[in-house]
Amino acid sequence: MKIVKVHKKIIFSGLFVILVSMFSFFNICFGMQHYYKLDFSTGLVTATTLNVRSGPGLGYNVIATVKKNDYIRVFAGVGDWYIVQIEGDYVGAVSQKYVKAIYPNSNNTTNSNNNNNSTNSNTSSLSSDEQEVFNLINQQRTNQGLSALKVDYEVQNVARIKAKDMVSSNYFSHNSPTYGSPFDMLNSFKVKYSTAGENIAGNSSNSGAVNAWMNSSGHRANILNKSYNYTGIGVVSSPTYGKIYVQMFIGK
Repeated sequence: MKIVKVHKKIIFSGLFVILVSMFSFFNICFGMQHYYKLDFSTGLVTATTLNVRSGPGLGYNVIATVKKNDYIRVFAGVGDWYIVQIEGDYVGAVSQKYVKAIYPNSNNTTNSNNNNNSTNSNTSSLSSDEQEVFNLINQQRTNQGLSALKVDYEVQNVARIKAKDMVSSNYFSHNSPTYGSPFDMLNSFKVKYSTAGENIAGNSSNSGAVNAWMNSSGHRANILNKSYNYTGIGVVSSPTYGKIYVQMFIGK
């Protein structure tokens, strides 16, 4: 399936409602502790394995774990801990020492004059599957005389979260029951763009997913759209399809 939008629109999210309900939960579970607001809402795990605890301290039980380079939603701080939500709808606390703040509109790319390279100069945040899809997509573009896409760190974040959401919430659609449309999601994560699109797929192999997109006129149009210059790719294991693929494109 593919979706494309030419002009950005401003969409108000329901984050305030979510935060109100989440903070009510924190007061019940964590008691009368001092919570403070943060200027970011997404964190990147830097530890090999990070324990998610039922409260902000080592004395609380471990309720889940997250792995290095996983993205987590961060709601608030308390002492040296973050209150977070992770895949599977677990809500708990993690040590701030092992979470890197991802600020709106920051990205992990470097400006370079070598825009015809098939890979961006900094794609270390991609998994091996995501890197392979990225290379295959850019090969299709350069074969058609188009410039290669570059990885935008914030778009990469959104694409991976969307792929995880599709697996955990068991749906296959551009419209997420959690985040809304791709454009709602980009706006919620404060990604700036002038034009945007999304391709999704369920496939057992990376080359199979890209070939399926290239054999579909709508998906092919997204891949070969000269208005797009940045991308983010999420690839997540799926018990239904083998793997779920989400590629988001933006032009700016």
